[in-house]
Amino acid sequence: MKHTLTLLLLIACLAAARANSILIPMDDRQTDHLKAYGIAYFILKNDLDLDWLLNYRGGSFMVSHSAAIEKECRVRGVSFDIISNAEAQSIQQQIAVPEVNMNSVKLHKAARIVVYSPIKISPSEFENNDAVLLALTYAEIPFEVVYDEEILKGDLAKYDWLHLHHEDFTGQYGRNTRRMSTEDIRAQEEIARKYGYSKVSQMKLAVAKKIKAFCAGGGYLFAMCSGAETLDIALAAEGVDIVESTYDGDGADPAAQSKLDFNRTVAFQNFTLEADGGYRGMAFSTINSSAGGYGGWDQAQSFFRLFDFSAKWDIIPTMLVQNHESVIKEFHGQTTAFRKSTVKPNVLVMGTSPSADRYLYGELGNGQWTFYGGHDPEGTRGNFRMSTDLKLHPHSPGYRLILNNVLFPSARKKKRKT
Repeated sequence: MKHTLTLLLLIACLAAARANSILIPMDDRQTDHLKAYGIAYFILKNDLDLDWLLNYRGGSFMVSHSAAIEKECRVRGVSFDIISNAEAQSIQQQIAVPEVNMNSVKLHKAARIVVYSPIKISPSEFENNDAVLLALTYAEIPFEVVYDEEILKGDLAKYDWLHLHHEDFTGQYGRNTRRMSTEDIRAQEEIARKYGYSKVSQMKLAVAKKIKAFCAGGGYLFAMCSGAETLDIALAAEGVDIVESTYDGDGADPAAQSKLDFNRTVAFQNFTLEADGGYRGMAFSTINSSAGGYGGWDQAQSFFRLFDFSAKWDIIPTMLVQNHESVIKEFHGQTTAFRKSTVKPNVLVMGTSPSADRYLYGELGNGQWTFYGGHDPEGTRGNFRMSTDLKLHPHSPGYRLILNNVLFPSARKKKRKT
């Protein structure tokens, strides 16, 4: 009996010694930061738990070893280390030290991802280079696409995570009819008629309200560029005509500004609407740091900085700012960044420059949202029709912020201290 027990203990020790974990580093040793997020999503999609090691080597990932995960890393060109479980435990112990600004967050089920885009119903040559579409495709993270009709039908209930990008919820076609194709405009008008709206602006408001309800009901909303700005403008202008005759055949209410209700908005307040024909003819309001001809960041060496949060107390923003760089190159967009004076006081600023806020987080009802200014973190100013080849930017810190948001809903939600 004694010999049998000794043998069983020896077998158990040998098994423990052979048990390994996979560490996916996210510091400068990673060969492809963006595809590493795809591996993380692959793990979650296969119903495996994943440890996100906040502030440990750039926000690394760790998972129990499997041949399938190891193979997937090799196929996708993602760096990884096979470590013993003793080494994995040592890393967790190091992270757990109270004085160390690190944390380990367990990620669970993969979020069901959907992108709101006119590519669903028309060629939309301008919108098909949406940075999130590019990031998800490059990282090999599956997603679906919806547009106005699906939202009006209530399809958002099928998803956990919704993205809005270079969209105009005010019904002014981006204030640039040259950008919109005839097919784009006709398709939106047809959806409006189908659902009983006399104007596209009325239909877009209904869509904006359903998006807000999706978030308040527990969904996660991630918006960039003009999608973030015009969502709040449309909500504030409910019941007010802010659309000039160029777009809908009748004039805007001359008293529209005084009738805006900022209590309805998600992130912004006290903004002033820009008259049609404002900055480059495409500015919507003073939410946009570029409105009124402002271009304070527009130099070749301009950057914005990510805030450093307490990983043990402010877990949510810490997840959303995970990066191997804390100072990130500015980039342009129809809504480039957010004027500081228009950001509501209850909004958490996660990334900012001296001239404007770039990266915002907030809670709405049971849900959460992030707004990120600009069109394409690696884009060239003025080349909005050119899609960025992410093979040339596998370490992009600006794109990493997008992909942090993709993984965030897989974590257990914890309230932040501040």
